[in-house]
Amino acid sequence: MISSSTVVNSVVEKLRQALARGQWRSGDMLPGQRDLAEQLGISRPSLREAVTVLETQGLVRSLPGKGVLVLDADAAAQEPGLETSAAASLADVLELRYTLEPFIVGLVAQSANSQDIGQLRLTLMDMREALEADDSEAGVSAYIAFHQALFALTTNPIFQSVVQQTGNALKQSADMLRNSPEHLAARLKENEAVVRAIRERNSAQASAQMRQHILAEGLRMGIALNIPDEHPHP
Repeated sequence: MISSSTVVNSVVEKLRQALARGQWRSGDMLPGQRDLAEQLGISRPSLREAVTVLETQGLVRSLPGKGVLVLDADAAAQEPGLETSAAASLADVLELRYTLEPFIVGLVAQSANSQDIGQLRLTLMDMREALEADDSEAGVSAYIAFHQALFALTTNPIFQSVVQQTGNALKQSADMLRNSPEHLAARLKENEAVVRAIRERNSAQASAQMRQHILAEGLRMGIALNIPDEHPHP
């Protein structure tokens, strides 16, 4: 069963303190999931949730197939765009996601290997477990983890930079999910459709499924996005 948010918050604080002490420095890779989870005495799903929180804080970055990279916390705090994204409206956030994510998943569909797809499916499994356990906090964490895993799979270094700068925007969007846990099943179904298209290497379908997902997110939040006419609403 997915652990409580209290456990995850405790793990986040332990990792933050370890990073502050210099146990792992900028450019280092954290120990593997199994080893680190054993060191902390927690489950791997709990560890993945904690890493997701640290990613939104600009302290680490998950690199599928490689591990978790420690970032320069001071540089991340000074990165332009982080503060402004926190003040953006939900409509602004969704417009940003609509602009970036469909194109990114189209690229991912062209290049993802079986290990990459496995990473994405792990986050979907976490989302399903959260749904079955009726754990909305874990569902939010899994949702963020899924989209950040997609971001990490692009090999374009400019996209990587932009995604890092806009990490808080995704977190702000996800905060809204806590107020609508009943929609987790729909989000899971939509994200599963994205992964199926990626697995089939259908770039156009992957992009279309992500557009439909973000538009549906807007409708669930009561936001009708102002988008180009050539992109149909769900």
